Amino acid sequence: MKAKTKIQLSDHFTYPRLLRFVFPSIVMMIFTSIYGVVDGLFVSNYVGKTPFAAVNLIMPFLMIMGAVGFMFGTGGSAVVSQALGEGKPDKANQYFSMMVYVVIGCGIVLTFIGLITLRPIAAAFGAEGEMLDDCVIYGRIILCALTAFMLQNVFQSFLVTAERPKLGLAVTIAAGVANMLLDFIFIAVFQWGIVGAAAATAASQLVGGLIPLIYFFRPNTSLLKLVKTKIDANIMLKTCINGSSELMTNISMSLVNILYNFQLMRYVGEDGIAAYGVIMYVSFIFAAIFIGYSIGSAPVIGYHYGAGNHAELKGLFRKSLSLITLWNVLLTIIAIVTSQPLARIFVGYDADLTALTRRGLCLYALSFLMMGLNIFASAFFTALGNGVVSASISFLRTLLFQIAAVLILPLLFQLDGIWLSVVAAEALALIVTVFFFVKKGNYYHYI
Repeated sequence: MKAKTKIQLSDHFTYPRLLRFVFPSIVMMIFTSIYGVVDGLFVSNYVGKTPFAAVNLIMPFLMIMGAVGFMFGTGGSAVVSQALGEGKPDKANQYFSMMVYVVIGCGIVLTFIGLITLRPIAAAFGAEGEMLDDCVIYGRIILCALTAFMLQNVFQSFLVTAERPKLGLAVTIAAGVANMLLDFIFIAVFQWGIVGAAAATAASQLVGGLIPLIYFFRPNTSLLKLVKTKIDANIMLKTCINGSSELMTNISMSLVNILYNFQLMRYVGEDGIAAYGVIMYVSFIFAAIFIGYSIGSAPVIGYHYGAGNHAELKGLFRKSLSLITLWNVLLTIIAIVTSQPLARIFVGYDADLTALTRRGLCLYALSFLMMGLNIFASAFFTALGNGVVSASISFLRTLLFQIAAVLILPLLFQLDGIWLSVVAAEALALIVTVFFFVKKGNYYHYI
């Protein structure tokens, strides 16, 4: 009998099968992070320290604007995968289509709001003079592709739900390669500076958002397709509650980044923002592994929960904890060992800034020991349809604990306290994660 090569949501997942299914999502998120890093790399080395700091200063605002896409992607994929698990494919397609159309509408509205408010917000963040102009130029170009960016975030989840994770990976690689090539052409060859960096990123977002949109509009053999639909207020509310943790995570991270920038400007000035930008780029790549695993495994978890396969759900939970704990340790070691060469790649032209970045990265890297479990916990409860618990973990982890830490620890440890703030926040969040894992285990039948 010929072995089945295509992995389906309804399958029994061994370690190899689970890793094969989530691998495209992990690579997809790594590529998404890498081509964001390439932007910073080119801007820092070819344009200068001030434009590099400007990009990092305005980026949290741009990420807040695109966070709605994450909410509908993660929250919606949980709703749709549960409908598939319950044997309701027509409903799944209607819910999927409704969410995509709503995201397009939200993207258009948010683009206009962003363009109007960009300059005063950049000034409120502390930008002035050349840095303020760079923030506005970069932000306006990125905002023109905001709707495509939001769709890209939505389809990262829905392509997995549609059992097309490899297509999602291919699209992400195409977008990433486009960004890297255009960064080289626009910045290194044409010398367009920060305009070139923004144009390259916007072009890659168009690739990442529009290709899946065309795929789902056309006849296809996946589990999902875009169909005529209407607004279902109850499903929309369930989606928003379900995805509120991811929305909260992205908004909170952006707000916290703004606060970090304020603290760093206070303690070390522009160099602090540049160093923090490098650390964030590295952190994005490492966190992408956990986020990719969570995106890839969530539809499987949601499907088996919806189908009432408790034994499979228990296995998925146990395997996930084992894998993520191993990755936590490995990534922490890798981050510390590579801190010096990573700092040199970005800011090697400035010895003091390189030393500052290296120390900050070594201290920040301790957070990777706990980060993966917290990210997975939030996605896990989203997949089970418990947006309240998921949002609670995200809110405490990415906002409340980090704000408290970044305000208190610098009073005790000066600059090192800023770098250690995320470590303290992840440690406190892990306590909350373990509490909810234990408390909800019998209710959802994964323990």
